[in-house]
Amino acid sequence: MKSIKFVLQLLTVMILFTACSSDNENVDTEYPTINLASADAFPIQCSQINRGEKISFRALFNDNAELGSYSLDIHHNFDHHNHSTEVNDCVNDPIKKPVNPMLYINSVTIPTGLKSYQAVQEIKIPEDIDPGDYHFLIRLTDKEGWQTIKGISIKIL
Repeated sequence: MKSIKFVLQLLTVMILFTACSSDNENVDTEYPTINLASADAFPIQCSQINRGEKISFRALFNDNAELGSYSLDIHHNFDHHNHSTEVNDCVNDPIKKPVNPMLYINSVTIPTGLKSYQAVQEIKIPEDIDPGDYHFLIRLTDKEGWQTIKGISIKIL
């Protein structure tokens, strides 16, 4: 009877340890990637865009496990602040105060189960905004919550 009780206690302890252990091999620890190297990627560093036109944002997103969402943020850089992730700098206009700057923020959920996604999004650039230097930020988040940010400098004419 004591041996049966001991075996049951031993099995209970083993089950508890097995249930509480984590499978580290399946934990996603890699950041997703934003690819702007293809011929049709837009915008790229130092792109020039005209007020009043409609642009087509294009980028390829990849992740080792599963993508989650992305967001786009276009805001003025009239004060020459910096969060560019690109190596080459663009020629900036002189510092100025914004009067009617463009501000665009939009989030998109990527369809479930995808490891690769070609993002395409139409964006209307208003005619009445201040021309000048802007930042175009791309934030890509995978299903696990890892995030990659790409900061591009653009000029709106």
